Amino acid sequence: MAEEGIGQLEADALKRKERLLALKRKREETSGGEEKSADGIKQEEEKILPKPKFRSYKPQDDELQENVLPEATPGDVEMEVKEQLESAKNRGIIEELDLTTLAPRKPDWDLKRDVAQKLAKLERRTQRAIAELIRDRLREGQSDLAEAVAMARPSQQDED
Repeated sequence: MAEEGIGQLEADALKRKERLLALKRKREETSGGEEKSADGIKQEEEKILPKPKFRSYKPQDDELQENVLPEATPGDVEMEVKEQLESAKNRGIIEELDLTTLAPRKPDWDLKRDVAQKLAKLERRTQRAIAELIRDRLREGQSDLAEAVAMARPSQQDED
């Protein structure tokens, strides 16, 4: 029994090897049909590797000298500053600007924006409550209607 199991394992191993060889052949056919030796594979790997770029390092090896980048030269700052100063002298652009758009916003502008709808609701409720209080006073007193209205008007005029 043990020999049958070992024989089966060997047969499975041979089948796997054959499948791997078939896959390798198929891959070589799609890549160009050339069979590559071990040296050919090493050369291909060397081609894939990126070449180093030396910005500040000066290599001593002659083969690496070709990868040295030229020294960076700073730009002409004086010319740029002169151009900016000349453009600042142009008054037309400054006169066109609206200072209200450039002014910084108050620190709580977003809070006021978010609360505006809630404040509108509260204002309506406040007006209703004031009207209810006036009605209650009128019901209690049942006195002079003109006097009650006169009392309510000065408070409304102060709010405006």
